[in-house]
Amino acid sequence: MPNRKIHGSKEQWFSLKRKFAWLGLAPFSVYILAFLGLPTVLAVGSGFRDGQGKFTLANFSVYSNPAVWDTFGASAGLSALTAVVGAVAGALVCWALTGVNQDSAVRRMVDAASSVLAQFGGVMLAFAFIATMGAQSILRLWMQETLNFDIYANGVWLYQLPGLIGPYLYFQIPLMVITFFPAIERLRPQWVEASATLGANKCQYWRHIGFPVLAPSFLGALLLLFANSFSSYATAAALISQGAQIVPLQIRAALIGETGASNANSAGVLALGMIVVMAVAMVLYSALMKRAARWQQ
Repeated sequence: MPNRKIHGSKEQWFSLKRKFAWLGLAPFSVYILAFLGLPTVLAVGSGFRDGQGKFTLANFSVYSNPAVWDTFGASAGLSALTAVVGAVAGALVCWALTGVNQDSAVRRMVDAASSVLAQFGGVMLAFAFIATMGAQSILRLWMQETLNFDIYANGVWLYQLPGLIGPYLYFQIPLMVITFFPAIERLRPQWVEASATLGANKCQYWRHIGFPVLAPSFLGALLLLFANSFSSYATAAALISQGAQIVPLQIRAALIGETGASNANSAGVLALGMIVVMAVAMVLYSALMKRAARWQQ
């Protein structure tokens, strides 16, 4: 009898624990709603109001402006370029790490650096590039004096759209290492042995097993890098003080413009366009991660 009571009390405890497990997510949910959900709703909702606060769809006329589509195209092009380059470079780093002992200092250093650099952005990153490669930077002055070469002979490109490529890759490559390395680690040595037993060489193994298994994870990480670059604002705002060459800067220009509330309301419409692009990228990312999970169990 005592054992039955103890067993019954344990079952009741686990049943109660399962019922109220969602309470553990309550603080995080409140944080997400307060600092992400509510601001997003308010920002997008402003696009459906006029200067008097009444409902209107007139703000969507901003999409009839070719300059707006140019900024979306520039953002998509910049995001795609930095995502592809960052994904390829990061994948090569991940492949190199497979030959390093898990407990080695090199592995710990790369893991730590990737975790830090993937979150390093904004004004500090912009300042680092300005100090290193700016108009009066150490690198430019050294190259002028030593190599008689001016990196800005055709204009100071660091403060224009091409100047964002380097800073974006600075955090895109570490992010790729963080997201893609677990997939490479889950390539099982037994698959190599089994393919070799069946007479397959290394090229055949990678063509029929390795690449197909890694493809969903790689494409998912590529989409994540695209979304990360597409939504970046602080670094671009610190480097490009004039003009609105990408969508986040276009939204900033609408908010601080001198044409009144109607211009500010168009920022909500532009934000809605960004959310649509991000939502499509995240839906595709989720689908690819589900496919990749079949090989990671």
